[in-house]
Amino acid sequence: MKNAKIGPTKAYPDGAVREMVLWKLPKSAAEWPHGFKYRLHYGHQSKGVSLRYDHEKGKGDHRHVGGREERYEFRGVEKLVADFLADIERVRRGKHEE
Repeated sequence: MKNAKIGPTKAYPDGAVREMVLWKLPKSAAEWPHGFKYRLHYGHQSKGVSLRYDHEKGKGDHRHVGGREERYEFRGVEKLVADFLADIERVRRGKHEE
């Protein structure tokens, strides 16, 4: 299983960091029917994680927003990245419910 960063890690002027990592699995499996594992992270080191999208065995696709965890419907890599970047903008503007 080879992982690939989706773009470079981005450091924001306020100290926040964004990292996006995606693994293409050799074949789909019951736990990963779309054939991908991923970890998309945005947060402040001093404030903790603000936003994370990931896929865990036993949990499936989900996202963490503030202290809340909710299901995420995976609809392709492009949509995953677009949703994540849109959520980052909402978090940065303070418009995402905690």
